[in-house]
Amino acid sequence: MSERYKHIPRDSEELKNLKNRLHRMMGQLNGIEKMLDEGRYCMDILIQISALESALQSLGYRILHDHLETCVREKVQNNDKEVMDEVMTLIKKLK
Repeated sequence: MSERYKHIPRDSEELKNLKNRLHRMMGQLNGIEKMLDEGRYCMDILIQISALESALQSLGYRILHDHLETCVREKVQNNDKEVMDEVMTLIKKLK
């Protein structure tokens, strides 16, 4: 896949928010690794994995929302007929 970039840059506050969320998830992932090393109870580890999955999905939906509001809107305005296929592919991947 070739690298593509946004034509409409993310707001600096939104970028900061997204990165903060990502850093929290990295902390959760490190915490799960530590729990495994400590031999923690499986249910406790699974609860943390569930929380991490939820946080990651929430981040994905937030980025999808931004994509729809910026990139997709621009493609629709430019009569890009393939944009709906792109959107459907993204939605299926995020389910």
